[in-house]
Amino acid sequence: MTDSKQPSEAPSPSVTSAIGANETPGLMRRMACWLYEGMLLFGVLFIAGYLFSALTQQRHALTGRHALMAFLFLVLGIYFTWFWSKGQTLAMKTWHIRVTDLRGQSLTQARALLRYVLSWLWFLPPLALIAPFHLGAGETSVLMIGWILVWALLARFHTRRQFWHDVLAGTQLVDARPRSISHD
Repeated sequence: MTDSKQPSEAPSPSVTSAIGANETPGLMRRMACWLYEGMLLFGVLFIAGYLFSALTQQRHALTGRHALMAFLFLVLGIYFTWFWSKGQTLAMKTWHIRVTDLRGQSLTQARALLRYVLSWLWFLPPLALIAPFHLGAGETSVLMIGWILVWALLARFHTRRQFWHDVLAGTQLVDARPRSISHD
């Protein structure tokens, strides 16, 4: 008698692709990724700020602060445009999240740049209220955190639970966890 079971073969590359190619990661996972991204960006912004102050020979923190903010905005734009056009930032790799266009393809640099500009919708409304109302640090923090929570929760109203800057940019966040391989 021969054994009817065939020896198992190595999985094909398609088996190890991401699960649910258009499946949106959960809100808590996306927000954890967002917070982790903020921690990683601390180093990027620290080095960029140091480079700016060395190149401009800045002696006082308030001297040229608007130029510094514009420079940091540019540095962040380059950072995100570069990594999003590759599919993931380091934080997104850690949390197994990928950004794609609506067809599941990698973003062009132009679309990644558009997503970067639109992602400032997370911060612009509260920032626009700070100066005219001369809000203090505590009020600013409450306003900023409150708006971020509102913006994140607004994703619940989208059919695929995408953030609204992604909807406007024609991009999507998808689950990039490796598929589990079952041997039946």
